[in-house]
Amino acid sequence: MMSSAIGRLRIAGMLEGISFVLLLFLAMPLKYGLGMDMAVTITGAVHGGLFILYMAAVLFVWIQRRWPVPRAMIAAVVSIIPFGPFVFDKSLRKEEEGSAPHSAIGM
Repeated sequence: MMSSAIGRLRIAGMLEGISFVLLLFLAMPLKYGLGMDMAVTITGAVHGGLFILYMAAVLFVWIQRRWPVPRAMIAAVVSIIPFGPFVFDKSLRKEEEGSAPHSAIGM
């Protein structure tokens, strides 16, 4: 999986998606429900770094694989939707396996 740009994008997407879900559904309730501000500080910083890593991976795949602009835009937008990277991963897996050509939407 780490041997291809798509594989690295998939891993970055999974890590970014997990960090976003943890931020929304664990850290935020801890902050606003129990007053544990540090939960958001730590989780938010980790998520921010993983978000930048994911966007860099999208940019790299867009250039290397010559993705159409709409596909790259969708790859970027799914990162701000909870569970979006997990749904988008299905089309990335198909593309990585070579079973489906990359389409604009690919979902």
